[in-house]
Amino acid sequence: MHEITLREEYIKLGQALKAAGLVGSGIEAKIVIQEGSVKVNGEVEYQRGKKLHGGDIVSFNGEEIKINDN
Repeated sequence: MHEITLREEYIKLGQALKAAGLVGSGIEAKIVIQEGSVKVNGEVEYQRGKKLHGGDIVSFNGEEIKINDN
C-alpha cells in the first residue's frame, strides 16, 4: 500500500495518483478516472478534482493509496 501524507488540507485525486507513481502524468490520471478505473473509499469516482482527506483510501489497478493527515 502506498501512503501519502497531506501537506495541506487535501490533495486532489489526480495529484494523488501521480504522487504515488500509479500514473505517469495528469493526462493519464484524467483518462483512468474518466474510464471508471479508480475508486475512493470503495466507490467509483469520476472527478479528477475530487478532494481527498486524511483516512481516504484510493484503489486503482490492484494498488491502494492511503491518505494520511499531516
